Amino acid sequence: MSQEEKKEKQLSEVKKSKPLDPKAATICESTVQMLQRAAADGAETVFNRAAEMKPCPIGAESSCCKHCFMGPCRLNPRDPYSKTGVCGATIDTIAARNFSRMVASGAAAHTDHGMGMLDVFREVVRGNIKGYKIKDEKKLLEVAKSIDIKVDGRSVKEVATELYTELERTYTQVEGEIPFMNRVPPKTLELWRKAGIVPRGAMREIMEIMHRSHIGVDQDYENIVKQCSRTALADGWGGSMVATELSDILFGTPEPKKAGVNMGFLKEDQVNIIVHGHEPLLFEAMIAASNDPDNLKKAEAAGAKGINLLGMCCSGAEVLARHGVPHAGNFLSTEPVLATGAVDAMAVDVQCIMTGLNTMSKCYGTRFFTTNRRAMIEGAEHVEFDEHDTEKCTNTIIDMAIERFRNRPVRVEIPQRKDWGIHGFSMEYISYMLGGSFRGSYVPLNDNIINGRIRGVAGVVGCTNPRVKQDYIHVELVKELIKNNVLVVQTGCSQISLAKAGLMKPDAAVLAGDGLQEVCETVGMPPVISLGSCVDNSRILTACSEMVRTGGLGDKLSDLPVAGCAPEYMSEKAISIGHYFVASGVYTVFGVTFPSVEGTKFHKLLFDGLEEQGFGKWGFATDPYDIAHLMIEHIDKKRAALGIKGERERKLFSMEDRRAAEG
Repeated sequence: MSQEEKKEKQLSEVKKSKPLDPKAATICESTVQMLQRAAADGAETVFNRAAEMKPCPIGAESSCCKHCFMGPCRLNPRDPYSKTGVCGATIDTIAARNFSRMVASGAAAHTDHGMGMLDVFREVVRGNIKGYKIKDEKKLLEVAKSIDIKVDGRSVKEVATELYTELERTYTQVEGEIPFMNRVPPKTLELWRKAGIVPRGAMREIMEIMHRSHIGVDQDYENIVKQCSRTALADGWGGSMVATELSDILFGTPEPKKAGVNMGFLKEDQVNIIVHGHEPLLFEAMIAASNDPDNLKKAEAAGAKGINLLGMCCSGAEVLARHGVPHAGNFLSTEPVLATGAVDAMAVDVQCIMTGLNTMSKCYGTRFFTTNRRAMIEGAEHVEFDEHDTEKCTNTIIDMAIERFRNRPVRVEIPQRKDWGIHGFSMEYISYMLGGSFRGSYVPLNDNIINGRIRGVAGVVGCTNPRVKQDYIHVELVKELIKNNVLVVQTGCSQISLAKAGLMKPDAAVLAGDGLQEVCETVGMPPVISLGSCVDNSRILTACSEMVRTGGLGDKLSDLPVAGCAPEYMSEKAISIGHYFVASGVYTVFGVTFPSVEGTKFHKLLFDGLEEQGFGKWGFATDPYDIAHLMIEHIDKKRAALGIKGERERKLFSMEDRRAAEG
């Protein structure tokens, strides 16, 4: 059969494929509606492509190696020790190398994000960038003090200048320990030092892991995993933490606010602009530009009642938390939302940007712009975003969006679903929420874990993946956790799934167990707490460290009755995030698939061996209830080890109790 005949056969098979059932693909009503419209219009989305492109079973379990040109080598995942690669590499070496490169890529994404924020912070402090300024001086001083920078008697500029210099070591240092190691509980840090996994600097760790995974270098899976841990920790306690802290300093530390989620927040009578990506710099500048009187006048002259800005993915989560800007949907809704015909422009920066967005935009006449030099798409319009002159980019995007509004298609179909939630929690606000302005403390949280009212804490984070039903696993998993008195914290696309399901409102406490419900009603908080974008997983690390420092729940991160999961993950960033939680001491469960073969020595190291060494461990399940109960069982195991498994008197921590504890 000729190549042309093979191609024709493949095309005919695609045409014969079963039509996509939107209700089987997602539980998001707005996305279902837009998938139905896209199908009627003959437009293809990520859901169609996933249905037609079957995943490689060998690649899914990381049983193939293409790190040199003697291969690629494929091992049988059902009988992984039956043969080796051409160089003699076993399945354990191959899987560890593949895993290490996922960690390297994911860590590079977050640390580069953090480095970009650090560059802007430096230029703001030096006065070279005028469009941004330090909005949260209190946070600046707190971050400086946390890494032993003197603040008393010094100006904001002096402190900020030294903070920049210190944080730069997170990336460029070749020996020593990165600055935020100061935040790690001493016993956990002692374990890391003994194991030789304290990160020196992100650039060195990523460089070394790439070298080790090259053909003919590191071939001991256990030694490779050590460097995986060191590199991942450079992400979570380094690049990601820098990005979170500097975003708070420059744009304000989030505080809870009511904010809307879903496609219903598009407005037919306004110019609709969606900003999608991960770095807050573009979005913050777009907020300023969309409120500029001159731009508003131009929109009105075109017949629009205003400029309506919405977010998607993690840059959307950043401004959802800080400004209450509505969020149109998570990762898998980024293409379907264009089928509304109401999106006049979509501007993107970095990470989680599907190539198909450019094609989908052309189908519906949306102006689509890439804005970052690191992330261009063939055939897409590129308008460079320069932090020194933000208006050149943002005003161009607004002008093109207004022009598109003038010529918007007659047929616009906006789903009417609008959901609300409370977003914008931070480690600082949780402390204030539990103790007030003068006695902010994590003591009430620890006390209610100890007395059994709260069973433990779970981080449910991450993406949505078209290999599973969008949002379904997130929602069912979290319902099961809160029903069992597990307080849930959220970042990234997961929180949008939960917001659409109404689980981020205080009245969702009725779905929680009696103990958690009572705490939520007393404090006035939802049982599911939104912490920001995926880079803000560092807030979870900081909060866990504060729980250890507060006392009563052990002296290491691995002692805490906590667990994490990414039930619908899809990116290498998730692997790095998962591994820095595991290396920190947290049991972490992933769904969809896992890049290792069960029964191999490498798999056993990740799923059992690391915990035996004093770290956390990995877990895997695909059913939401299975994931929930793996996490609950782990939390109960940690409670038993702490001697707090049994019921105790259930009493909320009073102000008198708090004064006594602090006295």
